[in-house]
Amino acid sequence: MTTLYIRDVSQDVAETLKARAAAEGKSLSAYVAAELARIAARPTNAQIVARLKKRDRSNGPSAKAIVAVVQEGRR
Repeated sequence: MTTLYIRDVSQDVAETLKARAAAEGKSLSAYVAAELARIAARPTNAQIVARLKKRDRSNGPSAKAIVAVVQEGRR
């Protein structure tokens, strides 16, 4: 496991994180580590765009059909 040191965290942020950790019955370190793991598990915007570009859309609705449905919903 790696140890991270984070500098220049404002007092307000530190107090908020401590309170959230306490509310979950965790140490500050365990709480922040879990939050960092959650953030790291999310794909980046670039990864999402790349994944969407790879999708086969040949069987999807046409732009004309989408516009028609949107217009119908506005009536």
